Amino acid sequence: MASTANSQNFSLTGLRALVTGGGSGIGKAIADAMSQAGARVVVCDVNNTTKPNYICDVASSRDVDAMFAAIQRDLGGLDILVNNVGVPGPTARVDEMDADDYDECVRVNLGGTFRCTKAAVPMLLKTRGSIINISTSAGIFGYPLRSPYVAAKWGIIGLTKSWAMELGADGVRVNAICPGSVSGPRMDGVIEREAKALGASPEKIRIGYENQVSMKTFIDASDIAASVVFLSSPAARFITGQVLPVDGNIETMRA
Repeated sequence: MASTANSQNFSLTGLRALVTGGGSGIGKAIADAMSQAGARVVVCDVNNTTKPNYICDVASSRDVDAMFAAIQRDLGGLDILVNNVGVPGPTARVDEMDADDYDECVRVNLGGTFRCTKAAVPMLLKTRGSIINISTSAGIFGYPLRSPYVAAKWGIIGLTKSWAMELGADGVRVNAICPGSVSGPRMDGVIEREAKALGASPEKIRIGYENQVSMKTFIDASDIAASVVFLSSPAARFITGQVLPVDGNIETMRA
């Protein structure tokens, strides 16, 4: 029988983690929770506003390679990668959407996840580490007016499944979390843009989002953070290739 010594261990003590986009919002909640669980956490962001450990455009191979060289220098390796960076992208019907805006959304959300993972895997192979990709409920549903965001986030699910198969024999686990509507400034902005596109009031759009969910409420960034801690801990040592919605059970993405 396999040992159960680690099956109840939720501690991240001694583990080294990178959280991309970890200076604010969901990323900051994740970084804080991992630190509280004992991990040594570093974060990156595209600018210095949130005072990250590393300034990095995750969609730039040059930036990403430089960041991982710095991580090797500063931490000596990596045990956990959390691909959290994401941009909301444009809000428009497909025939009214700017193609360059579409490309930029996919470049950051999907390309950034790929580039950081490509750079991290040589380190993670040495530590039999873990990758957590932050997708979204829009990665498992259709989402009107948000097609580039949806394309990128569905793509992240495909990458998660594929990488779990590629890396599993070497002990590297890869999972995805799909947050629902998370309270905060970013979601407020999404609601404002959607209200403008539909000619509706923000309050009506907000109520529509709440009514899409079985539990009839938005969630908190701390709920996402707790799930990341679990999936990157020894307690989840045999969980890989999975997609975990943390959303109060979204029933539909259409109001």
